[in-house]
Amino acid sequence: CMKLAAVLAVPLSCVGLACAQDSHALVDAMVKHYQASEELTLAVAEAMPAENYSFKATDAEMSFGQQMNHIAAANANYCAAGLETKSPLGKLEDASKAAAVKNLNVAFDFCLDGLKKLTDAGLMKTVGSGAHQRTVFEAFWGGFTHTAHHRGQAEVYLRLKGITPPEYKF
Repeated sequence: CMKLAAVLAVPLSCVGLACAQDSHALVDAMVKHYQASEELTLAVAEAMPAENYSFKATDAEMSFGQQMNHIAAANANYCAAGLETKSPLGKLEDASKAAAVKNLNVAFDFCLDGLKKLTDAGLMKTVGSGAHQRTVFEAFWGGFTHTAHHRGQAEVYLRLKGITPPEYKF
């Protein structure tokens, strides 16, 4: 909790002060955690056998493959909004293991490449308009937390198939 508090305090420390334009402390922390999220998400995706990618915990839920594609598409969309560009992913209809893992890699590469080009001041830039206005930081943080939510759901799918999910690393 202390590390997260320190990371979140960085943007607040810039309020009312001149932030160094080339500072990367917050960017570096976000890159570190996005890389950990990528590693765990791909490990979860790889843990499910290809023949179980159509498995649903209940009829009302997405299949495991659809969950993986949903993580990829949403992550790319959040990052695209923050970077004010277009997502590298279109509509994802193929929910096979091969396609979903490829989509996850594309999304995480897109987000990490974009993050690495930012400065801490760039993370504080406001993007979007109207009800969709937010900082670049909030866009990336939204993608990060959304990934964690759906990855957690996917881990339940693994357990329902008798598979122990990969261990979480911070």
